[in-house]
Amino acid sequence: MQLFSTFESTGFLEMAVSTLEKKGIQKENIFAAPLDNRTEDRKIFDSLHRSDGTSLIDIGMGIATAFAVIGASIGFELAWGPIYWGLISAFVGFVLGFIIRLFMELVVKKNKRVLKGKHSEVILIIDCEESQAALIEDILWKHFALGVAKVK
Repeated sequence: MQLFSTFESTGFLEMAVSTLEKKGIQKENIFAAPLDNRTEDRKIFDSLHRSDGTSLIDIGMGIATAFAVIGASIGFELAWGPIYWGLISAFVGFVLGFIIRLFMELVVKKNKRVLKGKHSEVILIIDCEESQAALIEDILWKHFALGVAKVK
């Protein structure tokens, strides 16, 4: 049977390995492999197959609505009338809001786009007998494994 677990690269990983060795698991049956974390920048624009949940048009829509109302109100006194000025103002408001949101994402929230939370840095693979699986799984969880899987 094999047990797979992921860990952050901390002292708890070393303590888990040494505890497993004390419980009778041979060094040859313990394999640790470091994982490569994402190094490329995260994308700002979404595609059909991937979305990060961040909208770039939310501020643009709000400002477009406000500008459309103001433009239509002022348009009653202008030459082209309220409809044209409402549409022109809405377009200008949307573009302004989109630029504001894009600036916020690129400059202000640049650090926020980095992956958050705990990152798996090492995968630990342990070959063992089925009778030892529960003990090994318990040891891994007690030493703060991020995830554990068993394969027969």
